[in-house]
Amino acid sequence: MTTKQPLLVVAGPTASGKTALSVQLAKALNGEVVSADSMQMYRGMDIGTAKPTPAEMEGVLHHLIGVLDPWETFSVADYAAMARPILLDIGRRGKLPILTGGTGLYIDAIVDHIQFSPMPSDAGIRQELRQLAEAKGNGVVYALLQDCDPAIAATLHENNLGRVIRAIEVYRLTGIPISEHNRRSRAVPSPYHTCFLGLTCRDRQKLYDRINLRVDRMLEAGLEEEARRLFQGTVSPTAAQAIGYKELRSCLEGRETLQEAAERIKKESRNYAKRQLTWFRRRDTIHWLEADTFPGGEALFREAIRIVQGEFMKSRSE
Repeated sequence: MTTKQPLLVVAGPTASGKTALSVQLAKALNGEVVSADSMQMYRGMDIGTAKPTPAEMEGVLHHLIGVLDPWETFSVADYAAMARPILLDIGRRGKLPILTGGTGLYIDAIVDHIQFSPMPSDAGIRQELRQLAEAKGNGVVYALLQDCDPAIAATLHENNLGRVIRAIEVYRLTGIPISEHNRRSRAVPSPYHTCFLGLTCRDRQKLYDRINLRVDRMLEAGLEEEARRLFQGTVSPTAAQAIGYKELRSCLEGRETLQEAAERIKKESRNYAKRQLTWFRRRDTIHWLEADTFPGGEALFREAIRIVQGEFMKSRSE
């Protein structure tokens, strides 16, 4: 029997406190953090993606942060190919990998050990569907996905246009729904013994208050200027859709005020948090930690340690 590699996951919605808890756990458990945030991977997008600063990292090694230029395209398959050797190396050095972030697709790719096989693509189909979305709205394109692959449509929001279009494209080119491709890709057993922690707030309004405060602080820290620098260069469709940047673009182009853009960032961030929670709650093995039910960060950390030790740390030391 092959021993599975321990893997700790700290997931949850935006502004839930994942970074701080991951650093605490890494220091206590001899760990290193591997980011599972699709936007933190881009250079120059520091404020708007809430990249941890060196002070916030507290000397803990963080991987896969700021490794791409904004014009580079990147897929979940690319992420898995990049992350897996890093996780393996961390384990071989006797340390605990801590996969941290809010991009559910990236986390699932690792935890479920999804195998990615090359799939055909057609720029013409993608352009056709994007033009349809621009002319008639995302809902019309989303309805096409519901017709051909209702299973995958149920896991996506209509505003996640890139993934909606990709799913339709795969079906048109292969005749097989991407949900079926996904099922087949999970046939290889995972090499990880995973402890999955989920951070949230019991009182949803408290989470929203944290999100709103974070946006205010981002703007105070210079998010508008960061967005201006970003859009002065070439930006991939993925990076251009990052929350905090796409809303400011209309402000930079004079189509709305900074205050209007700020309110849209807050609204989009809150909606994104809802989608993240919906995604992660599909996983019945997750240990949820409601940050607002603990008297402070230390109490939250102690409960997290208790869960981790109960899951796999004791057996690892035997």
